[in-house]
Amino acid sequence: MELGGSSRSTSQVRKRPRVKGNTESASYGQRLQFYTVPPVENISLQEFEQFAVERLKVLNEIEKVGAKHLKGTANYKKAITDSLINLRRCLTKPVKHWDAEDSRWDYISHFILRLAYCRSEDLKRWFMTQEMDLFRFRFCNEDAESIEDFLRSNNLNYQPISESEKNELRFKLSDSTFDMTTVKVSGTEFYKVPFTDALDIVRARRCYVKDGYAYVPHHDLVSLVLTSYRLHLSHALAVTSRAVPHLEEDDRLLPMLTSLSKRYLGQDYNNKKSTTGEVTADMVNGLSEKHFPLCMRQMQDHLKQEHHLKHGGRQQYGLFLKAIGMSLDEAMRFWKMSFAKNIDADKFDKQYSYNIRHNYGKEGKRADYTPYSCMKIIMSNAPAAGDAHGCPFKHSDIDMLRQRLQNLRVNKDGIDEISDFVKRGHYQLACGKYFEVTHPKHDLVDFSPNHPNQYYEESVRIESGVSKEGSTETPKSQRSKSFLPIKATPNTPSTQCSTQPSTQDESFDDIILSAEDMDKALEGVESC
Repeated sequence: MELGGSSRSTSQVRKRPRVKGNTESASYGQRLQFYTVPPVENISLQEFEQFAVERLKVLNEIEKVGAKHLKGTANYKKAITDSLINLRRCLTKPVKHWDAEDSRWDYISHFILRLAYCRSEDLKRWFMTQEMDLFRFRFCNEDAESIEDFLRSNNLNYQPISESEKNELRFKLSDSTFDMTTVKVSGTEFYKVPFTDALDIVRARRCYVKDGYAYVPHHDLVSLVLTSYRLHLSHALAVTSRAVPHLEEDDRLLPMLTSLSKRYLGQDYNNKKSTTGEVTADMVNGLSEKHFPLCMRQMQDHLKQEHHLKHGGRQQYGLFLKAIGMSLDEAMRFWKMSFAKNIDADKFDKQYSYNIRHNYGKEGKRADYTPYSCMKIIMSNAPAAGDAHGCPFKHSDIDMLRQRLQNLRVNKDGIDEISDFVKRGHYQLACGKYFEVTHPKHDLVDFSPNHPNQYYEESVRIESGVSKEGSTETPKSQRSKSFLPIKATPNTPSTQCSTQPSTQDESFDDIILSAEDMDKALEGVESC
């Protein structure tokens, strides 16, 4: 795949063999794919990133739906269909009804994410799980002719057994096959395959096994295909991971590929006007009890108790406060008041004021830093002992998290549901469930916040009585059984859509004198 769009001169870029191709000549076929042959065509960097972000959104939705619904059920299929219609409508239709651009997007975007998600075992596992769930959904939407064409083109020679063999085994087939009767056996095609090709079905005891062969009914054919797809994709990712470090790249692609797994895909809160107007230092405590997500409330409670936050906490919390409407002057006042018990004004000005001004773009390279997204909080800078930042659903011990939720009067049912999401690694869904039980008047369906500021804005909107569409409503005064309101006391212990790339890269700091560098230099001076 050749990339265009570089502004560098040819003298600046090392000459190397170039793969040629174009949209018109590239053919991706009108059928389901195992994605065996890499695409060959010219593509701009802008389109490269756009395709990657669009497919990443699709896979994220697949993951969310799979965490909330039992796979294969009618509710699961409906939820996926509803989600994909808003993202990529073609995925809800049989492939033969796609146009050439749909097929091109599907093929290229898969290979782009294969490059991005081959770098670690965790990334490979996540990518394979979501791609296989997407493939299963699409396979079940195809008609018999398309499935037959797909099997033939991929050399999956699954031949149904003869009628005589089926009649001979009909009682054993009906007794051993899930949801099967002798009447259904006569109208169902069965495939005789080595049992090692149908381990998922055999493990679930959903088919008849004889002499090392499994007799798989037609409606479970997708399991056989998925086994082949899993083997192919696993091998392809292994090969790709060995090839990526040797890319003859001029530093355009690799940073983009590396950041894709942590990419925030939601609204940009950097320059967005606050929905609550200016937030003053005196308002923070009240807002934290009513509207802050648990990660921010945790830091506010820690700050009230300890009168100090380490650098990671100041960065995460300070940028969040900035985005909800706190000005630089109010931020200086807030932090000075919060630290006053342990640090005098002169020491504060010397050690901490630069960091605050730096976050507002008034020092260093004068970059206007964006607040952290949920993905950035979850995937980077895990808290150490004594830290209060991070995601409490990701970084807290499960027993400590349950105790924390009990202190906030979330009842056992709500705690159990949240804990279940946490144990399965769905931290943003756990946060969405926490939002639901603490906002009984909410009008959101399957809310899963992608950003702490999104959580805050939705909470403020619900309290103000504004509907999702923007009209003011008067919701019924009903209280959730999962939550009883309580005010936090000062002694309360502390314990994840714009597709355009950001104009600045948060991962790079001021090389000469950044806030982080200054804080590290002063780390020995602080009494942390």
